[in-house]
Amino acid sequence: MSLQKQRILPAIRKMKDLEKLLKSSYTYIVLLDSHIGQLKNIVDLGRANGKKLLLHADLIEGLKNDEYAAEFLCQSIRPAGIISTRGTVITKTKQNGLIAIQRLFLLDSSALEKSYTLLERTQPDYIEVLPGIIPHIIKEVKERSGIPIFAGGLIRSVGDVEQALEAGATAVTTSNTELWQHYQGRS
Repeated sequence: MSLQKQRILPAIRKMKDLEKLLKSSYTYIVLLDSHIGQLKNIVDLGRANGKKLLLHADLIEGLKNDEYAAEFLCQSIRPAGIISTRGTVITKTKQNGLIAIQRLFLLDSSALEKSYTLLERTQPDYIEVLPGIIPHIIKEVKERSGIPIFAGGLIRSVGDVEQALEAGATAVTTSNTELWQHYQGRS
């Protein structure tokens, strides 16, 4: 599953940001905060403009984050993919043939070890590692899991992006519009 060499995955919280990105060279866009009543229109708008939305299922207002919600998103909304911290959501997303992105909060060694167990069970297409500013952990997770990594969270500078990519991240998720602009059009 290819992201067409897109190194930055713009993560949006406001429709104003989506409107800007519709005119950009980015294909894949992460939708963070949303409301269930807006999802279909947002995904359809993106699709009509050649964009592929990755929905963060955990942050959709009005929708419980479980396998039934994942089934609804996959069957009715049809985004390019779904991001979640929940293994059941990732499993259901994979069953429906969408891009499944397992989000991991790596707070300490215990969380890291539990994450490896979860990854063995869910086998997502991608892993989003948070915070994304820990290059040696990005490298370790990629080597140990064999699954492509997205780095996200606390990415504030071009240096942060470059460190994550050099550590082996496939892409960096960020809501920082200055980083979107800096990397737009670059492979």
